[in-house]
Amino acid sequence: MVSLKEINESNFRTIVGMKLNEEQSKYVASNVYSLAEAWLYSEIAKPYAIYNDEEVIGFIMLDWNEKERKCGIWRLMIAEHQQGKGYGRKVLDYTLNMIKETGKFDYVSLDYVPGNAAGKHLYESIGFIETGEIEEDEIVMELELAKYGSNK
Repeated sequence: MVSLKEINESNFRTIVGMKLNEEQSKYVASNVYSLAEAWLYSEIAKPYAIYNDEEVIGFIMLDWNEKERKCGIWRLMIAEHQQGKGYGRKVLDYTLNMIKETGKFDYVSLDYVPGNAAGKHLYESIGFIETGEIEEDEIVMELELAKYGSNK
């Protein structure tokens, strides 16, 4: 079962050592860079190790902005050797349900790099829609939480 756990001594080395293939590394910042950003923006950044049962399979970082009632999925990566197993969708479902259950947010946003067709397809299949905004050369998508899960 997929879950999120805080980054700690037991999973830190696994998280920083995770790799993507050369093509995918164009679309997602390294976990080392992401953890540095999490330290820099510690008031809003929430980095987590993604687990399947007891095995670390990926990394996700949220932009926890309660004032604007919008939570961002700042980073999402599934380790190269764990891909193709449906974990991306499971992690997004788990994360969106976790965010929705807090009652603190109305929207969830994320960005994707143009050319990342697999990411775009996954996000659209869950209900994210493009906003028309471009942020740091990435396409912004948004999901209204009130609508999430209503079509399942």
